[in-house]
Amino acid sequence: MLKQTKEGVIANIKISPNAKKNEIIKENDCVKIKITAQPIDGKANKALVEFLSKNFKIPKTSIEIIKGETSKEKTILFKIDNSEKINHLKKSL
Repeated sequence: MLKQTKEGVIANIKISPNAKKNEIIKENDCVKIKITAQPIDGKANKALVEFLSKNFKIPKTSIEIIKGETSKEKTILFKIDNSEKINHLKKSL
């Protein structure tokens, strides 16, 4: 679920660490992201930010986990105002 704010776009996702490959899966009204990294010492969070950065061509510094650092359910802020990138995000998530 995506919500646009003055700061950027906020997305609620579920993360599944320790997966075989990095991928985005849409399930009904929920977005699940599989990450190969283990959830130890923040490695999965770092891998998640890197994966989203590469996938959506957004700088890592513009992606912030604002809720759920230690949870599988996370709220992510994409600090972007480029309408083209926002549309790409909305289609993919």
